[in-house]
Amino acid sequence: MTAELPTPRGTLTPNRLLSDLTWLRVGGPADWLFLPADEADLAAFLAALDPAVAVFPMGVGSNLIVRDGGLRAVVIRLGRGFNAITIEGDRVTAGAAALDAHVARKAAEAGLDLTFLRTIPGSIGGAVRMNAGCYGSYVSDVLEEVCIVTRAGEVLALPASALSLGYRQSALPEGAVIISATFRAGPGDPAALEAKMADQIAKRDASQPTRDRSAGSTFRNPLGRSSTGAADDTHELKAWKVIDDAGMRGARLGGAQMSPMHSNFLINADGATAADLENLGEDVRKKVFQSSGITLEWEIMRVGEFSQDK
Repeated sequence: MTAELPTPRGTLTPNRLLSDLTWLRVGGPADWLFLPADEADLAAFLAALDPAVAVFPMGVGSNLIVRDGGLRAVVIRLGRGFNAITIEGDRVTAGAAALDAHVARKAAEAGLDLTFLRTIPGSIGGAVRMNAGCYGSYVSDVLEEVCIVTRAGEVLALPASALSLGYRQSALPEGAVIISATFRAGPGDPAALEAKMADQIAKRDASQPTRDRSAGSTFRNPLGRSSTGAADDTHELKAWKVIDDAGMRGARLGGAQMSPMHSNFLINADGATAADLENLGEDVRKKVFQSSGITLEWEIMRVGEFSQDK
């Protein structure tokens, strides 16, 4: 990268490999990795950064494939200065780096029900950006406001209504970095909420490959919503079902595999490259279309450049 970068108080590392920062453990280098010290540091850095330089906000890498050629951008990763959780009345405000599971537990201790966040992998920034959800509940059901730093370095508070939240999507300003989110949660008995979360964890561990290197659900449900977990929940238009019907449960390509335990989980089974993972996903999409006429949409975000190595 030829542009001269501002000097922040946080950590700015050139040519930083991203593979150890993603749950799938793949990915080439970012031109720069920036770990801001705090909100003021982030805002000042973005305000001074050449507008021609791309930025990519990155959470804990739980829903991400960084391609083998890496990212021509400043990757911004929020750390400890952005993980506070505060509770006032029925409002829970969480820093973007706070883990979804921690927010669910803290809320439950205070008698507030954000239990659906307990089994969602990742951090609050990513949960807002993807309108994460499960068991019939979504971030959009409880989100009241987000605080962002724009690409120009301006700190703004946006109502949830400004984000156009839909199934696994949102409309945030280009290059904006979410720094916190405020949720309005319904009441619940702390012991009952804790028991509910324990049950959710047990069900997840029994049905999903939680011990493997994965990035959560690979494809969006064609049905257009998450599983509700209810007895009457239909499976015909679930991603795992159409993948099964196409004969792709357990399919392999290089070190990548569709999990035999849950066919909508793409796993790094044995030293996979990002190309192995993405190409296997594309093979699955092709087979599903041939089998059912359904075009699966990726839920995992894929970013960066393909490797030039042959």
